[in-house]
Order: sequence, then C-alpha cells, then structure tokens
Amino acid sequence: MWLFTGLGNPGEEYANHRHNVGFKVVEAIAGHYSSFGPFRSKFQGQISEGKISAQKLLLLKPQTYMNLSGQSVAKAAHFYKIDPERIVVFHDEVDLKPGEIRVKKGGGNAGHNGLKSIQEDLGTPDFWRVRIGVGRPSAGGDVSHHVLGNFSKAERGWLEPLLQEMARNAANLLSADPSLYARNLKPKTESEKPEKTEAAKQTKKEETKNGI
Repeated sequence: MWLFTGLGNPGEEYANHRHNVGFKVVEAIAGHYSSFGPFRSKFQGQISEGKISAQKLLLLKPQTYMNLSGQSVAKAAHFYKIDPERIVVFHDEVDLKPGEIRVKKGGGNAGHNGLKSIQEDLGTPDFWRVRIGVGRPSAGGDVSHHVLGNFSKAERGWLEPLLQEMARNAANLLSADPSLYARNLKPKTESEKPEKTEAAKQTKKEETKNGI
C-alpha cells in the first residue's frame, strides 16, 4: 500500500489558503478516481482508501493542524505497515514559482513545520515530497502571512487546471521512480501567463498592422 498525504490546516477558514494546497491535491485525486469513497475520520485525520493502477492507496488529510501533521501520518503508516519510501507528501513551497512542481525524496524541511513534524514522528526524512510552488511575497512581505492567505483570483486560474493535471497523473507516483511524476506534468505557472499574454498581444498588433 501507498500513503499520499496532503498537508494543510482543518476548518473552512483555512480551506483556500496557499498552505492548504496539499489538501486540495488529495481531494482532487479522490474526486478523479471512482475507487475512492468519501473521506472519513481516522488516525487524527480524514482518510479515503482506493486503488490507482491496481495499487492500493490511502489518501490522508491530517486534522492535527500543520505543526503536528506527523502524528497523523505516523499512525496511518504504522497501522498499514507502510514504509517511508511509499509515503508521498504534497505540500506548499515558497521557494518555487507559483504552479511549479518538483519531486524529491528525503532532504531537509526548509522551515516547513508540516515536513518537520512528519520527519520527527516517522524518525526519518526519507519519504517522498511533492513540492507545489506558491511563490514568495513581494519584497518585504511576510512569508507566514503569504502562505496563510487565500489564493488570489489570478492564482486560481492556474491552480484548478494544475490540480486536475496532478490527479490525472497520480499513477506516475506509484512507480519505482516517483520523481518522473513532475516531468510528465504540463502545468501553467503564474509567471508564464504574462509572457504568453504579451506575446499574443504583440502578434495581434503585428497582424493588425499588416492587415491580417
């Protein structure tokens, strides 16, 4: 069995925070595959069990608040005897541009309290992390305020398609090399959109100038 954990904080007031993007990913996966039923309470979290590509998979949203996420993850992993290399954690990452995805195994926690808690409770850093870029605030902005703020209207334009893309490609994480997952995604990052928009505007101007 594999364990996919999305990190976030419980409660409607946190639901659209950038810090809750991990919750959004596992919810998208549960909604995309018919084998998953409604989330139910267990292991100090919300879980849904199902299969993807014949692989048994447990989806988990810890309800302990971010700083104690490891308590829920460790309980689920211990109950199902899931080794760390079959645990995938989806979380927000301020050091990646909005919409950018990176996958890695092990490493530090870069100040992310959810990762820190999981590492402590599992007793190892050697689980998989899917890092979802939310960017940093503008110069002088507070990082905590940024991640504990809602996704903007502009950000939601790339967020929803990205969540669906991540769900559709979830089977790529259930392989001998989960790092291949990010290579097969085609997300539109926030920083790419203005460039494409300006290019489109310039093309339109040239077409108008040339009478096209």
